Amino acid sequence: MLYHITLHLARSKQFPEGNPRYGYELTAPLDDGGHLDQEEWARKRSLCRVRRFWGDEGERQGVLIHRAGGAGGATWMIDYNQGRAGDEEAGYHLNQHRFTEGEYVTIQDEDEKPYTFEIVSVRNAEPSPAEGRRL
Repeated sequence: MLYHITLHLARSKQFPEGNPRYGYELTAPLDDGGHLDQEEWARKRSLCRVRRFWGDEGERQGVLIHRAGGAGGATWMIDYNQGRAGDEEAGYHLNQHRFTEGEYVTIQDEDEKPYTFEIVSVRNAEPSPAEGRRL
């Protein structure tokens, strides 16, 4: 099932209280345990979108991609321009994390600098059958 997941920058030296002006909104498939679901992603990959918001820099739009290999046998990444290599941001062991409110994940920017984010919201992104009939 697809979920809308919001991440905010967690506490750091630069931001001792964290900062909700920096983060991501992801639409991603999660299994019953709250882990990224590779099989569901393969079926719904065109719906797995990402919006990065970064203070005054504005936002970037991308897609969630899965690549075989890497630590733990899989790498989840954010790709902002699928026609150009080198602009991807890698998640750190995202295949092992539970996406539940209050948990933390790490994402490396395209310069390979890691940032830690708090998961502040996880909600169903798929319309219920009643909502689907109204569309």
